[in-house]
Amino acid sequence: MSRIRSSHTKPELAVRRVLHGLGYRFRLHAKDLRGTPDIVFRGRQAAIFVHGCFWHGHGCRVAGKPPQSNISYWVPKIDRNRARDGAAQAELEADGWRVLVLWECEVDDVGSVSRRLREFLGPPRLSSTQP
Repeated sequence: MSRIRSSHTKPELAVRRVLHGLGYRFRLHAKDLRGTPDIVFRGRQAAIFVHGCFWHGHGCRVAGKPPQSNISYWVPKIDRNRARDGAAQAELEADGWRVLVLWECEVDDVGSVSRRLREFLGPPRLSSTQP
């Protein structure tokens, strides 16, 4: 378990690549915000979480079936993760932030992810260096 990363995961890097390709600029892992969102747009008051399906209890094909061994540890752990995610999202929304959750299993479909990101964020802002 020591090799499990909490940041800069493959799904997160894929989402960041899509965002950058669409022309968005962002900050990473804002520790001052509840839940430490993976991607933050302070000017837009928007936060994006990229959740791993297994660790956050998504229940999709990527997460697979629940662990068969040490159930007394894993079930409460994943339940606590889900409760913590919900509390963090609710607190951010109460503070005026918009929150988008992308799941590991959704990241493979680049077209769908880019469409959701554009709908969530609106058009990218043009920089002053562009003609």
